[in-house]
Formats: sequence, structure tokens, C-alpha cells
Amino acid sequence: MLSRRQFLAFGIAATATAALPLRPAEAALRTKVERSIFLHNIHTGESLKTVYWANGRYQSASLRQLNHILRDHYSGTIHTMDPHVIDLICALQHRLDARKPFLIVSGYRTPQTNAMLASESDGVAQHSLHMDGKAIDIRMEGVGVRSLGRAAKSLRAGGVGQYPQSDFVHVDIGRVRYW
Repeated sequence: MLSRRQFLAFGIAATATAALPLRPAEAALRTKVERSIFLHNIHTGESLKTVYWANGRYQSASLRQLNHILRDHYSGTIHTMDPHVIDLICALQHRLDARKPFLIVSGYRTPQTNAMLASESDGVAQHSLHMDGKAIDIRMEGVGVRSLGRAAKSLRAGGVGQYPQSDFVHVDIGRVRYW
């Protein structure tokens, strides 16, 4: 049972949290009763369509499935993805009114995988948010890189990088920036 002091502290914290401004992506999801996502990993051939948020909370079994499909496909290492990057993908899916899955080019990356990729390309950040489970590289059948990038930028929820030669868009939940 909470003491009166704990109860008041909890109420103040909850009020302060509720008063924080929402990022546009979070605001778009706020009214949804359930949040679902549809993904296909182009490297492993795995697909997943799941409700990952329901009844006011993230669903741990679905998050584990998402961590698995978004694993480092080079090493097989599974890492906990930040649920906010999943929310970002969900908001983007909603913005596009998408019925097809997002094609996953890259989710989590181990530091070793990231270093290997950075040694092969100037387009890979040495301190990539992929290593923290806060970034995903995606494409969608029938949606061009420019259109997908434009939709991601409209959410103003983090970084968006467009890679037309490689046919994917990078999205992350870091600071808002575009390249």
C-alpha cells in the first residue's frame, strides 16, 4: 500500500509526464487502442505481423518477437529494441496507410557488424543508433525512397536518411535531423 507521501509523489510525476509535449509520431498513436506492425526481414525471409501494444501497455511476447526479427542478421545477435522506434515504424505505417510489410534492411547491429559496415561504406556512422536498438533501415514495395523519406520526415520523430542508390530509408529516434 502506498503511503500518502508516495501517492502524492506518484500523482505529481504522472501529471508532469502527461504535460510533456508529445512528438507528432507519439501523438498520432495516442488514440489507438492497439498498435500493430507488419515487418519482413529481407535477409532472413522471416515475416511478422503482431499487435505489440494493447490495453495501455507494450506486449512483452510481441516485443520479444520484434527483437528476434530485427536482430543482427550477420551474427544472429538479438538485442532489445527501444519500443519507441517500433512506435515510429507503426506511426509511419499508419501515415502511409500501408497494407504491405516494411521490408527490414537493417535493425540491430552489434558493434562488430557496425565496424565492418563502416569500413566498407562512408554512409555508416561509427556510433550508429542501430547499436542501441534505436534505428531501423526500411523500404516498402511500391513506395519510393523519396516518398517514404518524406512521410518519415513529416513525423518529426528523429533522424531520417534517404539512400536512393541502396533503396532504403534510415529512421531513428535520436534528435531530429535529415540527410
